[in-house]
Amino acid sequence: MPWRESCAVDQRVSFISDQRTGMWTMTELCERYEISRKTGYKWLERYRLEGPSGLEDRSHAARVHGRATPQHIVDAIVGLRLERPSWGPRKIVSKLEARQGDVDWPSASTAGAILKRAGLVGDRKVRRRAPPRMGQLTVPQHANHVWALDHKGWIRLGDGSRVEPFTVTDGFSRYLISLTATGSTQYAECQPLLERAFREHGLPQIIRSDNGSPFASTGTTGLTALSVWWIKLGIRHERIDPGHPQQNGRHERFHLTLLEAMRPPPPTRTAQARRFAAFARDYNEERPHEALGQRPPASAYHSSPRAMPSRPPEPDYPVEAAVRQVRSNGEIKWRGDLIHLCSALAGETVAVEETADGQWQVRFFNVPIGIIDQKTSTLRRCASAAPQQTEP
Repeated sequence: MPWRESCAVDQRVSFISDQRTGMWTMTELCERYEISRKTGYKWLERYRLEGPSGLEDRSHAARVHGRATPQHIVDAIVGLRLERPSWGPRKIVSKLEARQGDVDWPSASTAGAILKRAGLVGDRKVRRRAPPRMGQLTVPQHANHVWALDHKGWIRLGDGSRVEPFTVTDGFSRYLISLTATGSTQYAECQPLLERAFREHGLPQIIRSDNGSPFASTGTTGLTALSVWWIKLGIRHERIDPGHPQQNGRHERFHLTLLEAMRPPPPTRTAQARRFAAFARDYNEERPHEALGQRPPASAYHSSPRAMPSRPPEPDYPVEAAVRQVRSNGEIKWRGDLIHLCSALAGETVAVEETADGQWQVRFFNVPIGIIDQKTSTLRRCASAAPQQTEP
C-alpha cells in the first residue's frame, strides 16, 4: 500500500528511525506503516545511499522514453524519403527491411509519424468514395456471364499525345472483346465502343468495373450515364470494392500481359491502334491460356444469345407504384417536396414503392437506387442487395 498522502516524507523519516531502534521486525514495522516489505526495503536502501534526501519524492517520468525511436533509425527513414519523395511510409520501411534485415525497423505508422514531424508528409486528404457495392461478386459460369472492363493506365506516345487504352474481356473464356487506344476516360469515347461490342457479340448478363469514371459516381445512387444505359439494356452492373483491384483480378492480370503491346510507346495513336489489333488477334486465337488448359480464348468463347435491341425497352412498373419522371436537374416531385436522385437519370421514369417496413424505396427498372428520407427530403442509400438477373 502507498504511504499516507498527508506527510509521506515525515512518515519515511519516522519509519527509518523506528527501524534503527531494533524494536520491531521488518514485517511488523511494514504492517505498522501499512506498506509492503518491498517498499520498506526500498526506502532503507535509498536512505543508506543518499541520506535524508533519498526519502524525497522523485519524478515518475522516464529519463529516456521507452518507446523513443533511436536517432539512427530516424535518420535512415528521413534520408530514404529525401531520396524517394514519392514513397510513403510502408514502402520506405519495406525497402529498409530489404536492405538491412537485421535491424528492428519500426512500423509504417511510426515511420509516418517520424516523416510528419520532419515536415515531409502532410495530412492525408479524405477522398469521396462511390457507394459500396451491394451483394457478392459473381463467379463467371459461362461465356458472356460476366464482362470486365477498365481503362489501362495511360502512356505518352512519341508525338506527345496521350493514350488511355479501353479494354473489355469475358470473365469465363478470357476472350478479349474490345481493345481501343482511346485518348481519355470520358463517356463520349467509351459508350460507342461498348455499343459496337454489344452489336458484334451480344449482351452480357453482368458488367464488372471499378468505381472510377465513367462507370460509377460518388453520388448517393452511384449511377452514371453509362450505368443507367446498362440497366435499360438489362445488364447488371457489379462494382468491386474501392481500393481492391484484386477483385477484378483476371482483368488486372490481362493488363500486365497487355504491356507488351505498349512498350516501347509507338510514335502515333494510329501506330498504337495497329499494334493493339495485332495483339488482339494473337491473344484470342493463338496464345495458349493456362486457365483454359493451354487453349486460346477463342476456343472457349461464343457470342451471347441476347442481341442488342434497336431501342432500349421502357420500364414496366406495377400499377400500385407511384411513377415519377426525373427532371433535367435530377429531381423528382414527391409529396410536395423535391427529392434529388441523380442527374444521370434526367428524363427517365422511376417508381416509388412502399416497403414492408413503411419506407419509400425508389427503383429504376428492377434496380433499387435509394430510400426517401421523409424527415430531410433527401435520398439515402439502399441497404438491400441489388436483384440478381435470371439465367438466359
